[in-house]
Amino acid sequence: MSSATQLLEFERPIHDLEDRLRSLEALVDKSPEQRDQIRSLKRELVDVTKSLYSDLDPWDTVRVARLQDRPKFTDYAELVFDEFVELHGDKFFGDDRALRTGYAKIDGRKVMLVGHHKGKTFKERTECYFGCAHPEGYRKAMLKMKMAAKYGLPIVCLIDTPGAYPGIGAEERGQAQVIAQSMLEMSRLGTPIICVVIGEGGSGGALGIGVGDRVAVLEHAYYSVISPEGCAGILWKSHDFAANAARALRFTSRHLKQLGAIDDVIEEPIGGAHRDHYQMAGRLKMYLSKQLRDLAELPKEQLLAERYDKFRRIGEFLDSAGTAEHETAS
Repeated sequence: MSSATQLLEFERPIHDLEDRLRSLEALVDKSPEQRDQIRSLKRELVDVTKSLYSDLDPWDTVRVARLQDRPKFTDYAELVFDEFVELHGDKFFGDDRALRTGYAKIDGRKVMLVGHHKGKTFKERTECYFGCAHPEGYRKAMLKMKMAAKYGLPIVCLIDTPGAYPGIGAEERGQAQVIAQSMLEMSRLGTPIICVVIGEGGSGGALGIGVGDRVAVLEHAYYSVISPEGCAGILWKSHDFAANAARALRFTSRHLKQLGAIDDVIEEPIGGAHRDHYQMAGRLKMYLSKQLRDLAELPKEQLLAERYDKFRRIGEFLDSAGTAEHETAS
């Protein structure tokens, strides 16, 4: 269990129980009554954590997805994959540190690993622009994914970004165009592609590496056309309404699965991925290994046809009450 550096208000009962448990466990000579109390507190801690995380408010989901203690790209590269050899540069402008690429192995199978990295220390987060990639990052990813397709390597994309970097320099270097081109190129790569949203999946920054044969979202991550703050700024002219926007956007893993916008939801450990990196990595590894085995059996023509059909059918139209049309008709 990692010690959370950010205290979320809804988690206060969990932290209170953890503090009481630590105090009792720190005692050198424990009485039988104290040992019973420790066992009782552990059971209560599990029950309370399960209860709080079983039905998170969408805004709380966003705050969990943004936790600094949540596993990042480099954590998964180390814990899920047997090895990772990073590849740098887009052969045009530079090397974007917010979007990482490289050769990796998982259960002896070679893959091309691509993903956003937000950074851990303040210095690293600044270098990574907090996971907001520039055009050179997407060009780098495209080059490496094309190389993977050339040599028959599957591609694994780990998405964790609030959005592509919106600065003047990024726009001057063709941010929107390069994201659109990346989506086009991914749609026709003749190799299996698996995309997993591990934290934030914000706007075109996420879609730029989000076109795959399988798209999954971690249980307490979100995947959205815009960040809650961005939506609130447009609709209510104030970021103070971000929580309202989060509820209206219907972007949690549960909503996305119901709407048919994703293929799978990967369950997180009790209390979220930030509480047990190793268990979360194990679950992600199991999911990736299974999907890689299944997709490896498909001929290239069938793989591309099913990928095309998947994104043509994606999503559902909702009526004014937010009900799917097929539900209303039935």
